[in-house]
Amino acid sequence: MSASLYVSNLPPSFTEEMLTATFGRFGTVLSVRLKRDSPPGLKSRRGFVEMKTSDEARLAAQALNGTRFDSRLVSVSRAARS
Repeated sequence: MSASLYVSNLPPSFTEEMLTATFGRFGTVLSVRLKRDSPPGLKSRRGFVEMKTSDEARLAAQALNGTRFDSRLVSVSRAARS
């Protein structure tokens, strides 16, 4: 069963392709969605990465949470289901 991850504090320059490549080291990436923050002037982005399995998502979150992407400390966690 697939699992979604929430990624925050991404640098504005980060693209969906970059996220796919980064998370793809830990398994199969099914989809990536970047959100642009709506208030002008905010300098970070956030997004969602859907991994093929829960195990792949867990490995990616453990490995990437708290790491730096272009000098930004990013946060990776399980996405809340709505």
